[in-house]
Amino acid sequence: MSVYQRPIHLFWWLERRAYVLFVLRELSSVFVAWFVVFLLLLVNAISDGAASYQRFLDWSGQWWVVAINVVAMLFVLLHVVTWFGLAPRAMAIKVRGSRVPARQIVAAHYLAWLVLSGAVAWLVLR
Repeated sequence: MSVYQRPIHLFWWLERRAYVLFVLRELSSVFVAWFVVFLLLLVNAISDGAASYQRFLDWSGQWWVVAINVVAMLFVLLHVVTWFGLAPRAMAIKVRGSRVPARQIVAAHYLAWLVLSGAVAWLVLR
């Protein structure tokens, strides 16, 4: 005797907003990996000297590389925002016996992101 299994269509995840965000967040890992590869290529070009660095700059200025980086940035921002929203569920922080409210955990994440971004900007732009 076999058990009936209802067929699931390819785009099942489009039925609910939560599913769409889940799938997009998972897809964002591909773009995070792209950023890592791009950064490693940049470091390698810098370590190989001025001519290699200039070739990297010429390559990275092409429209399709810029387009990939813009899409990747949007996916990474989606990843960050959705992960920060999930952080209170993943972290049970207690202070003096009571749980810290979810809004404070999310705010602390955004504050840390802002401070770290400011520190990196200061190091790069000074």
